[in-house]
Amino acid sequence: MRQVAVLGAGSWGTTFAKVLADGGSEVTLWARRPELAREISQSRRNSDYLRGINLPRTLWASSNLHDVLDDAEQVYLSVPSQSLRENLRIVRDLIPDGVPVVSLMKGVEKGTRYRMSEVIQQELGCDPDRIAVVSGPNLALEIAKEQPTASVVASSSPETAAAVATAATNPYFRCFMNNDVIGTEFGGVLKNLIAVAIGIVDGVGYGENTKASIITRGLVEMTDFAVAHGARAETLSGLAGLGDLIATCESPLSRNNTAGRLLGQGYAFADVVKQMNQTAEGLSSVGPVLELAAAHGVEMPIVAQVAEVLAGTLDPRDIAPHLTTDDSPEPPTEE
Repeated sequence: MRQVAVLGAGSWGTTFAKVLADGGSEVTLWARRPELAREISQSRRNSDYLRGINLPRTLWASSNLHDVLDDAEQVYLSVPSQSLRENLRIVRDLIPDGVPVVSLMKGVEKGTRYRMSEVIQQELGCDPDRIAVVSGPNLALEIAKEQPTASVVASSSPETAAAVATAATNPYFRCFMNNDVIGTEFGGVLKNLIAVAIGIVDGVGYGENTKASIITRGLVEMTDFAVAHGARAETLSGLAGLGDLIATCESPLSRNNTAGRLLGQGYAFADVVKQMNQTAEGLSSVGPVLELAAAHGVEMPIVAQVAEVLAGTLDPRDIAPHLTTDDSPEPPTEE
């Protein structure tokens, strides 16, 4: 059996470990807390993050990184984006030479504004062809329940993408491949920001017309931003863009949607963070994304409004009217 390591035993890391195990791999999952590792290995459960889900017998967990990474043929990373660099510095001498390293994360690093694949390349000093990213409509609990879905594996190397896609394909999870790493990664990052906006207006009490308008205009912002950074526009209209956007904006299972809804209900940013059991990557990516947008001359009015709500300088009820990309008195043209 293929030996695979997954670092991060939150809802998505555990779910993807299940996906890989159900695809025929023997999976070792790193859990930071020894008690969680014991529960996963002994009870085949992760009650903290995937209550009620039975995990495969070919999946076990450990809090010892040496045990998890020893003899791994593929390594998957599912840690909070803002702690990725720190974690890579701990494990880089433990990752076997030449194996594919796969990002399951959807964030941009604060300060540096690097994508996760860029952080991986820098910290591991590895060839970009060894790196792959996975993105798409990935609501963890639905996938853990084996509800059918599809995702994208992107890599500059067709061989790496194919190896990862093969490992991650099973009867309920289908992987497609592309070589647009930039578009695939930014699709996963940017949809989180639009999902926060949708959560805000949902929390305020606005209806489906408002949300549909924000989703549609949000996709324009996502595409303009990604293309300005070298992505292909068609990637943003596929699973890693539109598909992920719809799932994240429309589901109460979305952490970013939930965080936005709490903001819309009047909770302060600090209180929202306290209430969240897991990281909502969109909250930490707003600042870096707006900095990147400004550097490339891309207007992102919806994301800018989210930033103002987070800062407490905009009443959540005022986010909905700001759906235009043109402040002139003339009616704007839809692009």
